[in-house]
Amino acid sequence: MTVRVATDVGGTFTDLVYIDEGNVKAVKSDTTAPNFEQGVVNAAIKAEIELSEVDFFAHGSTVVINAITERKGVKTGLITTKGFRDVLEIARGNTPDIFNNTYQKPNPFVERHLRLEVEERLDYKGNVVKPINLDNLQHLVDYFKSQQVEAVGVCFLHAYLNPVHEIKTVQALKLLWPDVNVIASHEISSEWREYERTSTTVLSAYVLPPAQQYLDKLQSKLRANGLKTDPFIMQSNGGIATLQSARDNPITLVESGPVGGILGAAAYGEVIGDGNIMALDIGGTTAKCSLIHDGQTRITTEYVLEKTAKKAGYPIKTPVIDIVEIGNGGGSIAWIDAANSLHVGPQSAGSTPGPVAYGRGGSAPTTTDANLITGRINRDNFAGGAIQPDIAAVEASFTALAQQLDVTAMDVAHGVLNIANSNMVNALKLISVNRGYDPRDFSLMAFGGGGALHATALAKELNARKVIIPPFAGVFSAWGMLMIDLRRDYIQTHRFSLNRHSKCEVINAFKEVTSKANLDYENDGLSKDKVKHERYVDARYSGQEHTVKIHVPSTELEDADFINELSERFHRTHQQEYTFRLNDSAIEVVNIHLVAFGILDKAKLEKLPIGSSTNADVALIGMRVVDFDNNTQQEAAIYDREKLQPGMKFKGPAIIEESTTTTVILPSNRVEVDDFGGLHIYLRD
Repeated sequence: MTVRVATDVGGTFTDLVYIDEGNVKAVKSDTTAPNFEQGVVNAAIKAEIELSEVDFFAHGSTVVINAITERKGVKTGLITTKGFRDVLEIARGNTPDIFNNTYQKPNPFVERHLRLEVEERLDYKGNVVKPINLDNLQHLVDYFKSQQVEAVGVCFLHAYLNPVHEIKTVQALKLLWPDVNVIASHEISSEWREYERTSTTVLSAYVLPPAQQYLDKLQSKLRANGLKTDPFIMQSNGGIATLQSARDNPITLVESGPVGGILGAAAYGEVIGDGNIMALDIGGTTAKCSLIHDGQTRITTEYVLEKTAKKAGYPIKTPVIDIVEIGNGGGSIAWIDAANSLHVGPQSAGSTPGPVAYGRGGSAPTTTDANLITGRINRDNFAGGAIQPDIAAVEASFTALAQQLDVTAMDVAHGVLNIANSNMVNALKLISVNRGYDPRDFSLMAFGGGGALHATALAKELNARKVIIPPFAGVFSAWGMLMIDLRRDYIQTHRFSLNRHSKCEVINAFKEVTSKANLDYENDGLSKDKVKHERYVDARYSGQEHTVKIHVPSTELEDADFINELSERFHRTHQQEYTFRLNDSAIEVVNIHLVAFGILDKAKLEKLPIGSSTNADVALIGMRVVDFDNNTQQEAAIYDREKLQPGMKFKGPAIIEESTTTTVILPSNRVEVDDFGGLHIYLRD
């Protein structure tokens, strides 16, 4: 028997998808904070899976980002180059709230008295100017111990080029203080920019103990329940890592949960032949979106946590799939401010107490409650029939807000949905319009528990090509983990001007990191023939500050053709992102970027049997009055998704129900079922 399992721990639900002898099944279970690993085991029990029969287990979690945003990491110290302890506090001068004369920069995660210095210095080329002096290291250790420090980050000037001083410091620190959790900047990032590297190092140290404890508890819990191999862990860069690799550098898991769905969208897009996708994941707490262009996701190391229009946030210099995230999910709470204006989110009811409909004590209406009271969600089959919704409490919660606003309860429900949709449309514009892409050239693929409820309204607003609701939409992030390979990103600052002699420099620059990638995978037990490489460079016009990422063409091209093709790719990408190109300006390469994939055996998505008819009436389970928009009530056909077969077609208004989500089909929409059970919703007849 071959069983492959993937789990995704969200703020509200823990999703589990498994493939047993080619059959794909899924379940949802409540997230069990703070013992998240118990929710994973609960989901396996609910799915009736024998973990002893599981051959592959992948896991995604929000434990790292939660530890940072909820300030549940450990007390952290920093050791840095003499004279540079205040890099964290100085930060950057590009204040987001530029007209605020009282603007305050984010508080550093390490207080000034815990940022200690040693004498050492490298120059900008990585050459040793002043050898490191560790004579006072014992004094630093004693001070850290007296302050109950549990983790230490080490970050020296220019260590991205030469980590020799960081290596010596970490070795000496472990000898003097064996129990301390310590991580150095070169273990995380080999890119320049001192503030960003220091911030990343500090945050890595801050989450190191809780992340390692969580992974150890997960490993122990799964083994105790029969799992014979260690689980693979979803990374923010769109690949999975071995458990040990994730333990060594847990900051790579900062967006571990959301990226599974984005990669799943890319994988499903490849299967159905659609490479241009706006991927939208609406869960219980947040909505997340990312752009897939020509089948490729966008990777960035310019990730900033807690950044808003008024806050600079905290940069993390680790490869992350470019995701925009907002606090609008199924559990987002509706509330009224002092100016008597209605808002939705970012506060969430989570799974406890959850939406008012759960009957667990929640009194503030949520987006889920609004979908329920308008008839979009079936009150007789709420949460797959697992919960009997408290309709009276839901109506009372909306009535309470309606009285404050002097409108009807249904007006408030529609207002909640419209505000939530508006917030999500703005997020989708950030990944498309704001980056030079026209939403009309893209399909909107929606998933997560709430994605299918809102997708058609969002696509209508954006004038997207069509909506795709993939199979297993309610647990799609977990499904996506079953479709991807191991992945490691090696980014190294390596500056040179691009000219007709640069081909050799490009080839030589990648030699060392390619060898390191092959060795790392060899240590993981993968042979060289199972490793695939992709090469990129970050480049800019000479004199610019920021870069764009370019895929390096085949080195089999002649020298002149290679440089011409690389230059043209740069000009084209720069124009896409910034609306202009400077054909006569010099191009400077700043970073080399090697992506190394460890190829794994993956489950193949099989086509479903084609139905005997395109008529979808066999899946029709009833009719229901649904309040679609602006109090426009219409009788909608209700379909059971499990009974919809490839080739079937029908028109809205309709509701498609399945155990993990509900799909809303607006009156003007047309639906077709693809070969794999995916729903393609065309917005106009």
